[in-house]
Amino acid sequence: MAAARGNTSRRGFLAAGAAAAGAAGLGVAGAAAPPAEAATSGRRRVEYVLPTLTFDASAVQDELGTVYDSALTDVVGINTTYAVPATYDKAGLVSYPPGTLVRAGGGYPEPQRWTRDAAINAWSAVSLLGPSVGENTLWSVVDPGKGETGPVVQQDNQWWDQIVWAVGAWNHYLVTGDHDFLADAYGVASRTLALRKAQNLNASTGLFQGPGYMNDGIAGYPAPPWTSGIDSSFVLDYPHTDELMVLSTNCLYHGAHLALEGMATALGHHAAAAGYRKAAASLRSAIDRHLWREDAGTYGYFVHGGDAGKGHLDTSQEGAGLALAVLFGVADRRRTRLLLDGAHWQPHGIVNVWPHFERFSDDRPGRHNVMVWPMVHSMFGHAAARGGRTDLFARAVTELAALVKGTGGSFYELYHSVTGKVDGGWQTGGSGTLTHFDSQPDQAWSATGYLRLIHHGLFGLRPAADGLRIEPSLPKGWGDVRLRGLAYRDMTLDIELTGAGDRVHACVVDGRRARTASLPAHGGGHHTVRIALAGS
Repeated sequence: MAAARGNTSRRGFLAAGAAAAGAAGLGVAGAAAPPAEAATSGRRRVEYVLPTLTFDASAVQDELGTVYDSALTDVVGINTTYAVPATYDKAGLVSYPPGTLVRAGGGYPEPQRWTRDAAINAWSAVSLLGPSVGENTLWSVVDPGKGETGPVVQQDNQWWDQIVWAVGAWNHYLVTGDHDFLADAYGVASRTLALRKAQNLNASTGLFQGPGYMNDGIAGYPAPPWTSGIDSSFVLDYPHTDELMVLSTNCLYHGAHLALEGMATALGHHAAAAGYRKAAASLRSAIDRHLWREDAGTYGYFVHGGDAGKGHLDTSQEGAGLALAVLFGVADRRRTRLLLDGAHWQPHGIVNVWPHFERFSDDRPGRHNVMVWPMVHSMFGHAAARGGRTDLFARAVTELAALVKGTGGSFYELYHSVTGKVDGGWQTGGSGTLTHFDSQPDQAWSATGYLRLIHHGLFGLRPAADGLRIEPSLPKGWGDVRLRGLAYRDMTLDIELTGAGDRVHACVVDGRRARTASLPAHGGGHHTVRIALAGS
């Protein structure tokens, strides 16, 4: 992904309908914004239903609610783009209409066919807000396959993160209930996992090898071997980096196995589901055995592979790894509590990897080291909400909102963790010299990260095969808050939270007291859900 990312500043076209909605102020109370239209060949319609977020406290609305509107503008108005068939429809699965998808960001040259961005954006927000666009975004990074029996996730030079697609695809099914999509997605995900397992599973440790989930730059690792002739920022250009066994990557594979178990179960493939469940349990045990640090109450970053430090555990804190350990259930309740309690925060949030590696500093922070990537930070905030830490969740939301408001409502790729300013960080080449990178504007996964914090953190939306569970996390002092016009499958929901905390005291659906804060998967119509929270 980032290996192909240049630093050319190029904003994409504004989708006509979304531009109008943005100019008028996305999210007028009581009405969803109109669908956007992609201003390109054929002017394809994009089917989005955009909810409105309203805090009763005007100060909180100004601090957090306006940033929610900015996030919708980023995703719908700036980064929803035409899916050029020759580029984005390699497997013949993209739907025309709407013929659109969400790209990585406005600062990159086209094409932006990157698996990680596509899957994360669909998972974090797009599949919920615009199912047809989310589906196309996922299909846009699928190839027909060669020796395989069907399509697979594109086999590019960042093979270690391909399986994030399975997580995005399973989430897409959970929020849409689309069985036709599920059948195709299961084939793509299962074939892709089989390829990765055959090539990258280390039999002696039970862990998957490969660089860190987010860290495709060499700045995300301790001093690499400065081999003569190497002058590159890309991680795989350095010896033995393909043999690392990283927390985030292995947690991701655990989540992918669980996703495939869910897919197989939903499709009636029960023997296959049992196999994925068993493999997930085995991988979880391997992660705990090799990466958990009982003395420190947290996970280490990675185990060295074939280099001089073979078998050694690097004890750095990996923000994405800790977040995924919680979100995918790798960490049990005790370990979740410990790692959340002990996590290091910089002045402006959770960083990619802490602390600074020897060649970096606060003056010259490494691009994939002590920098705030909003996508990583928001995942950690989501994990904090899931782990019952409304205080840390509140911190994650307010700090990201402050970063965005500091740039006039724009979502950038990454920020300096001490100053809070837009900064792309420093990267190294073969000579050991440092080069400063730009932080790209209009970053889609930074915006969908904020939407994740609101939808899945604050309101606690947890889609499942049999329905929607609602497990909110409302920080003290935020007051009452409402999310109106949220589309979920065949329903439209208005959700209101009162009180504070993450313990549901009472839930009333359409005026009637409900035993649980949940809705069935196969309902229809418009429903009002009121949840009173009482402590943690």
